[in-house]
Amino acid sequence: MEQGQLRALRELGDRGSIAAVAAALHVTPSSVSQQISALQRQSPAPLTFKSGRRTALTDAGRALAAAAIDVEVALERAGQAVASFQGDLSGAVSVAAFHSAGLALFGPLIAATAGRDQPQVRLTDFDVAQEAFPSLTPDHDLVLAHRLVGSPPWPTSVRVEPLLFEPLDIAVRRDHPLAAQSSVEPADLRDAEWVAVHEGFPLEQAITVIAGIGGSEARIIHRINDFALAAAVISASGSVALMPRYTTDLRDHPELVLRPLSSPGLGRYIDCLARPETLERATVATVLSHIRAIATGLIHDRPAA
Repeated sequence: MEQGQLRALRELGDRGSIAAVAAALHVTPSSVSQQISALQRQSPAPLTFKSGRRTALTDAGRALAAAAIDVEVALERAGQAVASFQGDLSGAVSVAAFHSAGLALFGPLIAATAGRDQPQVRLTDFDVAQEAFPSLTPDHDLVLAHRLVGSPPWPTSVRVEPLLFEPLDIAVRRDHPLAAQSSVEPADLRDAEWVAVHEGFPLEQAITVIAGIGGSEARIIHRINDFALAAAVISASGSVALMPRYTTDLRDHPELVLRPLSSPGLGRYIDCLARPETLERATVATVLSHIRAIATGLIHDRPAA
């Protein structure tokens, strides 16, 4: 088995189509098909099958694709052995993040990697549903993702590096009756008009849970994914919104406050996702170390409301 054949099979499992694999590897679809066909000739069990117009992996194909990860890790370690010996931190590290994480972490990360002995970072923001974050790891070294408490864990195809647990608070105007309370009961929100995220995003599920505990159905008036824009709407309308405690920056809206929910445990996990072999690179490990430190600092800088 050749590395290129195993890589083609793994990429097919991650990307879902031969055309997508070809685009990612900068080769022709025919070349990808030939690599997989060559690998199939060495396997006694079928590795792929036709699913409509697409080529998908069988159980045996998925098992071999998973084994290919170990091959990539071993090769990456071999390459890093020389680089680590030389103390080489040159090269770029791509970091993708959802909007609020990018707002809170990207600035400090650029400052932390500004020295000549630091890797260069390339930053990208993505506004995707929770289940789409793992699919970003083939194209980005580190992916900052969020997952609501109680939701399914990340797939085993990615390495998960936990960063922090972020409680979710209620954002209101200072003149709102709830602003005078030290904490908010779900029943207090029974008649509230909500500014919610778009359907399919984690915080929408949390609003549904809160409304259910309070014995009502959430009255969602506005759907806005950007928290800065949501803050402007709350300021103008008197609506309420669910906002994360550490990555929300309300300095431009001093008329707003965050109030914690009385029910503990409602929040989201912020994790860093990556392909296992990617974390073997010294440059990536350095950038991840900076991200960890910045995330820890957020907890101390923005304590409970």
